[in-house]
Amino acid sequence: MRVDIFTIFPEFFSVLDVSLLGKARTSGLLELGVHDLRDFTTDRHRSVDDTPYGGGAGMVMKPEPWGQALDSVVTPASTVIFPSPAGEVFTQRRARDLSTREHLVFACGRYEGIDQRVIDDTASRAEVIELSLGDYVLNGGEVATMAVVEAVGRLVPGVVGNPESLTEESHEDGLLEYPSYTKPAEWRGREVPPILLSGHHAQIAAWRRQQQIERTRRVRPELLPDELRELD
Repeated sequence: MRVDIFTIFPEFFSVLDVSLLGKARTSGLLELGVHDLRDFTTDRHRSVDDTPYGGGAGMVMKPEPWGQALDSVVTPASTVIFPSPAGEVFTQRRARDLSTREHLVFACGRYEGIDQRVIDDTASRAEVIELSLGDYVLNGGEVATMAVVEAVGRLVPGVVGNPESLTEESHEDGLLEYPSYTKPAEWRGREVPPILLSGHHAQIAAWRRQQQIERTRRVRPELLPDELRELD
């Protein structure tokens, strides 16, 4: 998979050189390019924003540098992602969908956002998706981009050493993940649930499933499928 990120803070993404994604880049599983939007400006001040038409507070990112930047990498095979609080909420299902794409491009907006014409123009020649991490506002698209790249990148085949671990995580089957325990069996007076020490794999699987249901019902009841809600 190829990932291109455009931002006015390219140093923000240096963390992608560490951990599993760093290893994926080294091994060639993930190709990543981080680009400074200001390199695509033409004035001596390297300006990327201006006042909004119609008035209002804040500044809007100009279309010219964004147009030049996206022109440099976008093809009909690209999927261009604009992080935005006005976008669809990012989910594990969307992460799995994006992990099958060959080229992702992230446009990290700042201030009051990117001129809408950039999004419309890009959508005329490539797939465009506006994504939100949730119902809150961040200072820019960098944090959201980092979260999406992390969530998507780890689903690329070969990035996570044990692929079975991906199937047991929160949201993979629509429920939250069950609680996990390791050695020692007793810590600060708190014991590991005896069922996990029993060696009865079928009973352990049933216990874990029940823990998923109970945790989801307690924390995120809206995620419960209808057949489990009826058991309330």
